[in-house]
Amino acid sequence: MTALTITGVTKSFGATRVLEGVDLRVPSGSLTAVLGPSGCGKTTLLRLIAGFDDPETGAIAIGDQTVFSPGHSIPPQRRRVGYVAQEGALFPHLTVAANITFGLPRSARRAGERVPELLDLVGLDRRLATRFPHELSGGQQQRVALARALAPEPSVVLLDEPFSSLDAGLREGTRRAVVQALREIAATAVLVTHDQAEALSLADQVAVMRQGRLVQLDAPATLYRYPCDTGVAGFVGESVLLPADLRSSEAECALGVLPLRESGNGAATWADARHGAVLIRPEQIRLHPSSDAAGIEARVAGVSFFGHDAAVRLDLLPTGPQITARVLGQDLPALGELVRLTVTGDVLAYPTDRMLGTPAVTS
Repeated sequence: MTALTITGVTKSFGATRVLEGVDLRVPSGSLTAVLGPSGCGKTTLLRLIAGFDDPETGAIAIGDQTVFSPGHSIPPQRRRVGYVAQEGALFPHLTVAANITFGLPRSARRAGERVPELLDLVGLDRRLATRFPHELSGGQQQRVALARALAPEPSVVLLDEPFSSLDAGLREGTRRAVVQALREIAATAVLVTHDQAEALSLADQVAVMRQGRLVQLDAPATLYRYPCDTGVAGFVGESVLLPADLRSSEAECALGVLPLRESGNGAATWADARHGAVLIRPEQIRLHPSSDAAGIEARVAGVSFFGHDAAVRLDLLPTGPQITARVLGQDLPALGELVRLTVTGDVLAYPTDRMLGTPAVTS
């Protein structure tokens, strides 16, 4: 097993700086998701690791081998990196077996001994070995692409948004199969994605990128509970961000006086702050009948029903902002209905230096 270490990496294309001082360590045998919006530098970082391009500064090491440093760059074919592209990029004129063995020495290609083993590993029927890519579903093609990347027994596996082109049903099954295959061989892997649910559900750690910088690296649960600033809070999962007056252990905002969460893992501290914002997750907001004495009054402005749950848009009264609550998909309120709102659990505070722009409601 092999760790991946990236130190101080920068990259520009012309006058545009795409990566700025990126530091990232992927522990051996783990899966790290690199999460961020389009254009933040995720795929560029993956290409630098693979050796398809070189950084301007910094270093990249795979295990104890430095594959890039200033004046030194090992070519892609010698880095022992497996790469799975967004569309799979299978050779249309080759069978599944030939695609899988393409990167192996010629003698191993002729023998084809690893094909059944690799098909088993990625959860595909061995009988598919003689088929061509156009005879496979999108999910099957992505599993073949993973099998091809694993065939040479790489030190690191890189996955560039490999599930984004699949429909919802195929995506979930393919995700599970791919991650299970990586776990079974204890592969060190980096998954690039803009899908927050994908990153949080699959990865051991999540690296959030914004405008070419890595702004937070944490375990999924820590990232969700302790986003480092309001930008990450609004990007990772649904959120309600409200202006607040901050005190030592509580915050006063449009939803009342709420207990503050103790800061941790780089989260904001509010000891010397008096004004800022609070993060409330929509699932923390509870709806009660308007006849209840407790809670903040609101009017239902809209309901988005998803079956198992629903997002309820609420206008705080008399002139408050609109927020979103996440509720179970039963006993839904009616459009225009008056309700009372309370918040369960504690909330995270952000002083002004951890706020990106004016605090606003996001969902």
